[in-house]
Amino acid sequence: MGSRQVSTSWQGKNVTVAGLGVSGIPAARVLAGLGARVTVVNDGDDERSRTQAAQLEAEGITVRLGDGTTLPEGTELIVTAPGWQPDKPLFAAAAEAGVEVWGDVELAWRLRGPDAAPWLAVTGTNGKTTTVRMLAAILQAAGLKTAAVGNIGVSLLDAVLGEEKYDVLAVELSSYQLHWAPSLRAHSAAVLNLAPDHLDWHGSMQAYAADKGRIYEGNQVACVYNVADKATEDLVREADVEEGCRAVGFTLGTPGPSQVGIVDDLLVDRAFVENRQKQAQELAQISDVNPPAPHNIANALAAAALARAFGVPATAVRDGLRAFRPDPHRIELVEEIEGVRYVDDSKATNTHAAEASLAAYDPIVWIAGGLAKGATFDELVASAAKRLRGVVLMGADRALIREALARHAPEVPVVDLDRTDTGAMPEAVREAARLAQPGDTVLLAPACASMDMFVNYNKRGEAFADAVRALAAERA
Repeated sequence: MGSRQVSTSWQGKNVTVAGLGVSGIPAARVLAGLGARVTVVNDGDDERSRTQAAQLEAEGITVRLGDGTTLPEGTELIVTAPGWQPDKPLFAAAAEAGVEVWGDVELAWRLRGPDAAPWLAVTGTNGKTTTVRMLAAILQAAGLKTAAVGNIGVSLLDAVLGEEKYDVLAVELSSYQLHWAPSLRAHSAAVLNLAPDHLDWHGSMQAYAADKGRIYEGNQVACVYNVADKATEDLVREADVEEGCRAVGFTLGTPGPSQVGIVDDLLVDRAFVENRQKQAQELAQISDVNPPAPHNIANALAAAALARAFGVPATAVRDGLRAFRPDPHRIELVEEIEGVRYVDDSKATNTHAAEASLAAYDPIVWIAGGLAKGATFDELVASAAKRLRGVVLMGADRALIREALARHAPEVPVVDLDRTDTGAMPEAVREAARLAQPGDTVLLAPACASMDMFVNYNKRGEAFADAVRALAAERA
């Protein structure tokens, strides 16, 4: 950490950090470095936790393993890892004792110096990482010192306390992080979309939406919302913002005043121009967006709106989008074999993401299945039915998708692979290739989590890409 001066009010303060891990350990170290007396509590007591605990204890930090439910005596503040559910007994005990609970984002926000960089913040069920990285690319193209931080890239604590001086930060925030960040006030923020997700954690769709909506609280310049998703606009209406802050919509249609959108093959701005009733500013061409799938164009428009809210010129939007390269496993073209495109969107781990992915191609041989996490598939299948050449299913909850296909796309051929081992992927690719015709896209968009078969969606995507390349070598 750098030597930037921070308030000394932490000296001797008893702070409990809930959870070891990617946010808990840095938070514990930062707080100890500020002079707080830090106790880390952790549910687990495995070998990895014991190793981490030994390292922290060597630095003078107390660690209590195997008990994340009891409030340590004398606790004046809890800083929690974002994944800890609000109904945990530790937080009930804190509420009873009148002890505040912050997340790592709240801690970073409170530790910012007086000359701290403003935050342009992004949340949503899907598209957060891509949008934040697009935003960072646009800001860099404008000559600004920035970083993609928060749920991705640089840790927020590092960005706030490090030696690096930023002009502005592009911040990805999850619903978990927002739940524990009550005083966060962004320069401008966007909610990209809202679909049922993490309901086991939040308790209801209403609570999930409310936590997402916290991102708009206190916005100074623009609350960016999705014109096609009314729930995001409703969150703007409910937010308490700074005077003069505007609602700015993004749309894949022709934009109205105070919106960004599409005219012919151009991304245009009718929000940050002098006469938005009559004028539109060209920002970029659709071909500048990589890849130019509809949901990715929506991400680009949201990123552009936030950048424009910060005063970035139109040319920087174009240059930033041209420079941007998507992360792996997000609608990534792997190979074209005998006129068939093979696309990896393993990151489509829920139905909302898969629906966006399926909307980008026609015709499709769809590879799907995995852990459904309580999702239903009727709406997804009904929306995609006309574009499906065939479907290959695998994974623990594939029957749920098969039943939806029987109801809404009974004429589409389905291959049901009755296996949940990693070796299923090469077989799935071969079966998809058998069903595909020249001009088709074989699309891995599982609409499910990966953990029944793979460590994570990255490993699933890598298995798909390996199987596709093996097929290409066979047919060369």
